[in-house]
Amino acid sequence: MTAPGASVPPPPVSLAASGARYAGLLGAVLLAVAGYLGGALPDAPLGATPASIWRTPDGPATLSCWLIGTVLLVGAWWSLREGAPSTRWAYVTAGLWALPLLVAPPLGSRDVYSYACQGWTYAHGVDPYTVGVAAAGCPWLDTVAPIWRDTPAPYGPVFVLLAALAVGLGGGLTGTIVALRVIAVAGLLLAALCLPALARAAGVPAGLVAGVPARRGVSAGLVAGVPARRAVWLALAGPLVGVHLVAGAHNDAVMLGLLLCGLLVVVRRPGRPAALLLAGALLGLAVTVKASAVVVVPFAVLAGMPDQYTVRALLRHGAWLTGGLLAALLVTSAVSGLGFGWVGGLTHSGDSEQWTSPPTAVGFVVDYAGALVGRDPQAVPLVRAVALLLLVGVLLLLWWRAWLVLRGLNEAASSEVRCSGVGCSGVAGPEVAARVKASPGVASPGVVSSGVVSSGVVSSGVVSSGFACPEVGCPRVARSRVALHGAALALVATVVLSPVFHPWYATWPLALLALTAARTTWFVLPTAAAAFLALPDGTNLARVTKAPGALAMTALLLALLVRTLRTARRRRHR
Repeated sequence: MTAPGASVPPPPVSLAASGARYAGLLGAVLLAVAGYLGGALPDAPLGATPASIWRTPDGPATLSCWLIGTVLLVGAWWSLREGAPSTRWAYVTAGLWALPLLVAPPLGSRDVYSYACQGWTYAHGVDPYTVGVAAAGCPWLDTVAPIWRDTPAPYGPVFVLLAALAVGLGGGLTGTIVALRVIAVAGLLLAALCLPALARAAGVPAGLVAGVPARRGVSAGLVAGVPARRAVWLALAGPLVGVHLVAGAHNDAVMLGLLLCGLLVVVRRPGRPAALLLAGALLGLAVTVKASAVVVVPFAVLAGMPDQYTVRALLRHGAWLTGGLLAALLVTSAVSGLGFGWVGGLTHSGDSEQWTSPPTAVGFVVDYAGALVGRDPQAVPLVRAVALLLLVGVLLLLWWRAWLVLRGLNEAASSEVRCSGVGCSGVAGPEVAARVKASPGVASPGVVSSGVVSSGVVSSGVVSSGFACPEVGCPRVARSRVALHGAALALVATVVLSPVFHPWYATWPLALLALTAARTTWFVLPTAAAAFLALPDGTNLARVTKAPGALAMTALLLALLVRTLRTARRRRHR
């Protein structure tokens, strides 16, 4: 029996977990070998295909190492998708897997060379938002993919400053690539530091819960909320993180680190003007790395509201956070001397057309259908424009539903609540329950009786968060979780409806879904599939599978639409 106050020893690591750790490590080593044999090296031939790679002397070994390594890494990550043995074990394993990739050549993309040339352009006094790297005279132009040589930089001034810093520190191309990788790893480390605290803010640690029976397929840990060991594992050990954020040095790592840090400040210090200003500034810095981070801001405002969810409170707290964000945008634009020219560069992010973007896939299929009847509809731009309008509507809907849930939680918390034993309970009317029901999927259903209020999602007239409330402050946890889950879904919508999808874009919502989603398969499976889209040299398989990929993506979208409509019809008839 453990003495009171004594530390609880970590659970023993199972043989399956140990096997997953070393299988993943072997996979990472094989991917690093593939990088040295045929990665995105500076002198690698451009415009390669799987067939042309296979015909090179090292081609069979390169593709074999890549395929086996990716299978091992994906399989090991997938096998522990419900959670690593402990948070520390997850950190150590993610670090082990990252080490071989940290010393590998760039993998899966040539974007890091574009970063280097954009940094060189700015460091030599040329505006990268008005001049492409070819016209600027970048000495490393031959390493940049042809599609990006004449386009302005699509990134914000913070990242341009970081890229210029990397050029100054690195000197030559190799040193610049190393510096850019260090910057990306720093972003990942910042994200890693924030994850456990965000997990505590978004759910009650499983160790605090007593007397909550596990239901079939749902452990007591999940009933208690997402444990940090699962969040850390899914967010940091994924194959896309190692290959694209570490080896590929993508700036998405910096954006994610700043984004999670800003959200952590919000949920830890809600309603405090200084904290909201700081959080807004951090989110503003994330936006000035990659503009897609802006979709999280409205949900961060909700997370920063401490109690009363009224329009007046929304405007008051939102003003503080927005002030911090605007200050970051203004200061960085002024310090860089580039102004807001980077906003115009965003229009060129859709120059690449691949079926991995659902709107682009639908546009391809419409064009194929038109060709069968002798027409050329040129549907891709139109479908992309419609998808962006749909994205605006989806984001508004997600925010409104989160607002309704939070209003419902606030009314439930304002009623007579008594806390004892396992949970906080009180009485809520059907109107409150209906409001909270507006956001399903934040967590799994809890174990509570009809008409009893906990905090979260509704089941049979019951307001339940999917986790027990063992201490005062449970409503605050539920509110944070609703806001963070809304932000995660906003990022999912942005990835799905954007004109372009690259594999590393799947890392945007991954961390927040790892923190808030009750079920994992629906987002872990497509993330795992995305790991197979890019060959070591940066060749995107979507480029050589245009027609079959577009047809398959469109069929998948139609199947999901039919399933959604059927589910909605069944719910209406209940």
